[in-house]
Amino acid sequence: MWRFGRKTGTGVIRRRSCGAQKDVYHKLRPAVAQKKVHFSLPPGDFSGVRKTGPFLFPDRWISNHGSAQSSSSACFNMRLFCSGTSNKDPIEIHKHRLMLWFSHLPQEEKQFGGYFSPETMHVDPLILEKNPEEGRGLSISPFKENISKSNSLAIEQIFDSSQNGNQGRGLNVLLYGAVGTGKSTVVRKLVLDWCAGSTLSQFKLMVPFSCEDLCHLSKPTSLRDLVGRKYMHLRKTPFLSGDSDQAREVLFIFNGMEKMKLDFRIGSSELCSDPNEALSSGAVVVNLLRKYLLPEASILVTTRLSAVDRIPKKYVSRYAQICGFNDPDRQRAYFTSRLLLQSGEKPGKDAESLIEMLYLNLQRESQLAAACFLPSYCWLTCATLHFLHFTDAKAPIRTLTGIYTSFLRLNFGGEVLASGDMSSQEYQTSLMLYVVRTVGKLAFDGVTNKRTYFTEKDLEQWIGGKTKTDEELQQLAVFRTDVLDFFLVPCVEHSRKVTESGEKRYVFAIPAMQEYLAALYVVLGENKNALEKVTKQVSEVVGQASEDITSIMSILSKLIPLRIFAIFNLLKLFPKLSERVSNLSKGRIASTMAAEMFRSEDSFNEDVLDQVEQNLLGVQGPQPEQEADTRSFELYPIFMGGLLHYGNRRLLDQLGCDIKSTTVVQITRSLKKQLVRESHKQLPPAELMDLLVLLYEFQNPRLTAEVLQSVKVINLSTVRMTPLKCFVLSSLLDCTPSSFLLDELNLSSCHITPELLHMLWPTFHNTHCLNLQFNSLDPESCILLRDLLLESNCTVKTLQLCDNSLLDRGATHLLDALPGNQSLQKLSLMHSGLGDRAALELAARLGQHTGLQELNVAYNNIGDNAAIALVDACREHPSIHTVHLYLNQLTDVGKQSLHVRGVPQEKGGRRVKVLASVTEGSDISEDWHPILSVITKNSLSWERERVREQLLVFLKDLEWGRKQHLSFWKKLHFRRVESVVRQTLRMLDKGSATGTKPASK
Repeated sequence: MWRFGRKTGTGVIRRRSCGAQKDVYHKLRPAVAQKKVHFSLPPGDFSGVRKTGPFLFPDRWISNHGSAQSSSSACFNMRLFCSGTSNKDPIEIHKHRLMLWFSHLPQEEKQFGGYFSPETMHVDPLILEKNPEEGRGLSISPFKENISKSNSLAIEQIFDSSQNGNQGRGLNVLLYGAVGTGKSTVVRKLVLDWCAGSTLSQFKLMVPFSCEDLCHLSKPTSLRDLVGRKYMHLRKTPFLSGDSDQAREVLFIFNGMEKMKLDFRIGSSELCSDPNEALSSGAVVVNLLRKYLLPEASILVTTRLSAVDRIPKKYVSRYAQICGFNDPDRQRAYFTSRLLLQSGEKPGKDAESLIEMLYLNLQRESQLAAACFLPSYCWLTCATLHFLHFTDAKAPIRTLTGIYTSFLRLNFGGEVLASGDMSSQEYQTSLMLYVVRTVGKLAFDGVTNKRTYFTEKDLEQWIGGKTKTDEELQQLAVFRTDVLDFFLVPCVEHSRKVTESGEKRYVFAIPAMQEYLAALYVVLGENKNALEKVTKQVSEVVGQASEDITSIMSILSKLIPLRIFAIFNLLKLFPKLSERVSNLSKGRIASTMAAEMFRSEDSFNEDVLDQVEQNLLGVQGPQPEQEADTRSFELYPIFMGGLLHYGNRRLLDQLGCDIKSTTVVQITRSLKKQLVRESHKQLPPAELMDLLVLLYEFQNPRLTAEVLQSVKVINLSTVRMTPLKCFVLSSLLDCTPSSFLLDELNLSSCHITPELLHMLWPTFHNTHCLNLQFNSLDPESCILLRDLLLESNCTVKTLQLCDNSLLDRGATHLLDALPGNQSLQKLSLMHSGLGDRAALELAARLGQHTGLQELNVAYNNIGDNAAIALVDACREHPSIHTVHLYLNQLTDVGKQSLHVRGVPQEKGGRRVKVLASVTEGSDISEDWHPILSVITKNSLSWERERVREQLLVFLKDLEWGRKQHLSFWKKLHFRRVESVVRQTLRMLDKGSATGTKPASK
């Protein structure tokens, strides 16, 4: 959607939007496709596992649709390989296809800027040989001192044959762990390493399956047919024949066993030892684990914590618990592979500095380190940091809301929370919708009451307080075991102490997740009041009844008087009443968004993007003096806006969270009115930046244009601009019509560098006053500004470049624009390193531009002769009326000469104001106040010794003037100005003593 270049128009924006949606969401189609396309592809079994990033497995969409370029090329390569290798060993074909299949990286990885091979981005999580009975559950804390690493092992060590007491049978290994600990990633790496021949060489055949796919197979099939159906080249392999002991060289992998309902009772799953006998998929897996079927084969099963007991202990040879990244060094290794090793390029200093800051925060035993105990949260952190620091004009369109939505889809996409009979649809609930109604409700309560921590009573009240039936209790038990710890973790600050009531405190693993879930809870309409609930129920009941009543009344209408018949028509009013209440509800959501966006108590906080960065990188230097329990929730309304974007709604629909288009229209219509009303106000810079981020997250060009149309001044002064913020500003202004113009674009004190100036280039075409003072621009930056001034449609009337190191070379570049520019009226080059050469060149070329009215070259290194030449040129200029020359290298004689030259030489001649000093001979300059005002504002940011020296010169001139023969009132005026100068001196001395440096204006 968001791209540069106004000439492209909104049509290109729409095309870019569609392209972005196609790129990001083309692969995210529903799992159940209407049209099936069969390719000769590697196995489709693991394709059912949605996970990516740190928990990556290929998605089903490749095998079903074949839409991605990389998958298409993979298909092409495999067909070439197969067509010419029919006589090759089937095992080699199998390895080749598995390698192609499992090496594929999905669309989400493209946000990191390059291609990552599994070898470069994989970090081994901690795996412990541990029986589940040794300690139920996983305490998500990387600082557990009781974790013994002596029993830790690598994934390939769990099949050590020396540990097998029964040499005649293969090992059954159960690898279990919480959501997000990296089970799927470990298995994926294991398959790739086996294909490459670097591990598990004792197995000549590895057969991976996805239990999610197996549980959907309704037709009975034999083990050989089951393998042959997924791996055609293995149909005739002797390893699965059951003859002799060849199966001892086979390893079966069943990933995600919690998706299947395995029943080991003889009456439910009959015994079978024939690989050719047709059974249900569950019975095949059960007999493999029983060692009735291919007893020599080894089996690796991965599962979540809640399903560990589904396999009886006597059928498990070894338990292994995967514990994620238990120390900052593993976490740092992961972040380094993601943020530094991009496309094989040499890491930049900025990226290395980012890693160091992140590592320092992890070493502090921070809440982030506790969250990154789970590799999945490492992926989320990495994606967010990449979004914050590596966004540029060429990067794919990404939003913060989109990152969090993708993160949840990758972990819980398509999952249901089942209880009782898993085949019954009655007791199956979308897992993500269950999360919203429980954890989301808890998050919403925290946001409403400005709380970031929760006690065990809170968890019981909001998550388990209303369960009644056995089925609901079973769902809750599974949810608490598998999912709850994924979102809520013990608070690190209170890990060694408890509250006064003796209860531990829990917080969201990532602070922004609380705001995201609270926003999703509201946007989905789960926050209904009593009237809305009752009205909806009554409307549904009456609406259903009215269908039957209408058919009856159509028969009886001829027999019943009209007045009585009209009473029955009242029944039709109730659905409309529900619709009206629903519309009011959507307006209430929009009002909530606007109210949360513009809270007065949040006006002095940093903008939300800086807040997100501080949550990840920590606060450098002195810690803020405020309680960690209370903070502003400024991301909450921004997430609400982002969730209304079409792309995020498509992802949420796959999670079972449906946001209707009509709902979005109603919320947007109400929100637009409130945003337009707020945009008329003069918002603080940080609040204005938050508004821009909201519009960017919304990804709605029409809404953006309508809101910005009422904005006349964009003041982002003192906001720390980053590539992302520059991209957001440029993208939003690109949505406005070509006739849109700002009175002022204030980007002063925004840490703008020459690189950021290029990103901001499109925004400069929308303003009359461009303020770029107090930044980090160099002489080459003036080339870009020169090109801006030379454009035929240039609208810039005021250009402020104070406090940038432009030097004489930069001024020369700017002067090249004077002949071709017609709009510029005020040019400020104060404190930009200009010398006599630049002043003389400026004097020589002023005549080439007839529209300039005011010129500010104060606080430079201009001497008497160059200053006099410049004033003479300004006096001859047809429109210049003011020249600023104070704080230059001027003598008393030079100042007097400048004052004389500014006065018209003849009656009726033009006068040029020359602001060189607070005195003009024995009189006070009428412009003393503007001069001292500018010096006072910037004295602590300029070179203090030089400012002090100039103030002392002013003081000396004032004292000399006061001693002249003046009237009482003039002497009083001198004393007044003198007191202002002394006050500025005292402020300068005090600032030097304390070392303070306030932001310049």
